[in-house]
Amino acid sequence: MAATLSQQDLPKADPRRWKALALLALVQFIIFLDATIVNVALPSIQRDLGFSEATLTWVVNAYLITAGGLLLLGGRIADLVGRRKVFCLGAGLFAVASATAGLAQNSEVLLAGRSLQGVAEALSAPAAMSMVALLFTDPKERAKAFGIWGGLAGLGSAAGVLLSGVLTDLASWRWVFLVNIPLAVIPMLLLPKLADESRAPAQGRRRPDWLGAVLVTGGLIAILNAVLNAARNGWDSAPVLVPLLVGIAALALFVVVETKVAQPLVPLGFFANRVRATANVATVFVASSSAAVFFLIVLYTQNVLGYSPLASGLAWLPFCVAFMPGLFLSTKLIMKVGPRSTLAAGLAVSAIGVALFTRISVDGSYLTDLLPAMVVTALGFGMTNPAMQNAALHEVSEADAGLGSGIVTTVLQMGSALGLTVFVSLALSHQRGQQAAGVAENLAVVRGYDHAFGIAAGALAVGAIAALVILRGVRPTAPQQVDPAAAVDDGAEQQLDDLADADHRRRPVGQGARG
Repeated sequence: MAATLSQQDLPKADPRRWKALALLALVQFIIFLDATIVNVALPSIQRDLGFSEATLTWVVNAYLITAGGLLLLGGRIADLVGRRKVFCLGAGLFAVASATAGLAQNSEVLLAGRSLQGVAEALSAPAAMSMVALLFTDPKERAKAFGIWGGLAGLGSAAGVLLSGVLTDLASWRWVFLVNIPLAVIPMLLLPKLADESRAPAQGRRRPDWLGAVLVTGGLIAILNAVLNAARNGWDSAPVLVPLLVGIAALALFVVVETKVAQPLVPLGFFANRVRATANVATVFVASSSAAVFFLIVLYTQNVLGYSPLASGLAWLPFCVAFMPGLFLSTKLIMKVGPRSTLAAGLAVSAIGVALFTRISVDGSYLTDLLPAMVVTALGFGMTNPAMQNAALHEVSEADAGLGSGIVTTVLQMGSALGLTVFVSLALSHQRGQQAAGVAENLAVVRGYDHAFGIAAGALAVGAIAALVILRGVRPTAPQQVDPAAAVDDGAEQQLDDLADADHRRRPVGQGARG
């Protein structure tokens, strides 16, 4: 019968794993960098390329929507074709897309470049994340690796706002894209020397579910379009209702298809694990609130307080610094108290930080109104990110490593796009109500921002409570591995199939041979 391998029988750790992590995390850094780096540069882009107010939002959302809609397919392709190969392809495509956007002479080319960046992320991000999970088989090392991974992702988001102001003021908005080229090319060229190819085991490989990919991508894009249109039209208008109904219908059909197709893109049982499900819900809260914070505070500092793009970017430096202690604290807490308490604590601290942003005013002070909120929020986000990454891949098998990481990054991107749209819409709606009541424009703007921050803080607080309730009893577990050769020795092919099914359900990601 099948035997369970001891800790000593686990595959020897790859001595190149930390160098490989550095290269993989570099691309993860620039992926999250590009989600926010255009924010401060948007007014300059609008002036140079003639964007209207309506189309300017697509400079941000063309990237987020394309990436978020295709990430699940990208994760499955990485499992099938080979994670290292797909990562290198995505990194190279990211460099080409960045050059296209940076050299664009009109709005159409810029948006094409941003969409191509999203496609590149859909290929490289899930492949990279699953490679990290497979390179680090020891639970303590994996916690540290995901701590670094999650930290660089969060720092990329914060550094994007900082670098956007610096590059726009001192050089040109084009450099917010061109700076990505060497950062993407270097990992593409060096990674083949530092990591072996890996793909799902033969019994776990699935051909891409193209129909499912079209339905889930189209459905998500349609729904997000409806939310974006709702910022300018009423919810009962055709530009909102038509894409909303189309999107809901597409996602409903996607669920039906996934229950019927032999090799689904997303096995619905994947979400039965309460740890993974809770982590993905928490990711929505964090991604939504962080997108709102970055976008609205940039508008506040420039349009209300009168900061220059450089000053607006530099204002985020304390956020970047304060993020690191939260990251290190989270890495230690995950191993000591488990994902439940770590995730709940991070969400609670984040809620307090975002709530502090409700104190901003028309004549606000950076030291008293912005700095405390930035520091506390950064600490909370730093605590939350590694815990979410770790919990979102809880007990994922090697066969579904790309799928799991694809879901994580999809939720991050779609959560960011939805958060940016929903919270900005809430702020604008409240602002219009205030102005209709006779409130001065700048005061109405600030009250609208305060309103959005209050709701975002409440969502994070709900997430903290949910983590405590739903994840009760969850603790870090030692890796387990089942030896497939034992089933072969018994001479029963059916035992091997049963073993693969059991392994798929319970074996932590990272166990098994690398291809």
